[in-house]
Amino acid sequence: MRPLTEEETRVMFEKIAKYIGENLQLLVDRPDGTYCFRLHNDRVYYVSENILKLAANISGNKLVSLGTCFGKFTKTHKFRLHVTALDYLAPYAKHKVWIKPGAEQSFLYGNHVLKSGLGRITENTSQYQGVVVYSMADIPLGFGVAAKSTQDCRKVDPMAIVVFHQADIGEYVLSIQVAQ
Repeated sequence: MRPLTEEETRVMFEKIAKYIGENLQLLVDRPDGTYCFRLHNDRVYYVSENILKLAANISGNKLVSLGTCFGKFTKTHKFRLHVTALDYLAPYAKHKVWIKPGAEQSFLYGNHVLKSGLGRITENTSQYQGVVVYSMADIPLGFGVAAKSTQDCRKVDPMAIVVFHQADIGEYVLSIQVAQ
C-alpha cells in the first residue's frame, strides 16, 4: 500500500470533483480525524490515518483491503469510481437527481434514467455533469452523468435518456450474490 503519485492524485481528484466539486476538501479534512487515499493493487482506498498506522504492521502481499474502496485505475491509467464510494460522495454532491419509484428498479438493474422516470433534478445541472441518483425518499441509489441539462430536461420527450448510468447499489448487491 503506497501513497498516490501526483498524476494519480490529479486524475482521481478530477473524477471525484465532477460529483462533489470543491467539497473534495471536506473528504480529506474531516472533523473526526484526517483521512487519506492509498493505492493497493490498482485500487484506491479511503482510510483514516489512525487505521493506516495500525495497518503498517501487515505486509503488503497479505493485505487484502484497507478502508473503503473508492475506485480503481484501469490499464490505461483512467480512474473508475466504484459504488462503494457512494456513501462518501452523496452527502457532498452538488448535483442530484431523484427518480420515481417505478424507475428505481430499472436503474438498479443498470439501465439509464429516462425522462419518464425523473422525479426532480437540481437547478443549473449542466450536460455531462456528474450526478448522484436518489430515490424520492432521499436514499442514494448510485451515480451517473447527466445526459441533458436541467433546462433541456423540461422539453425533451418522455423516452429520452436524461442520466447515463455509471454505478448503483444494485450492482454491489448482485456481485455479492454471484460470489456466494
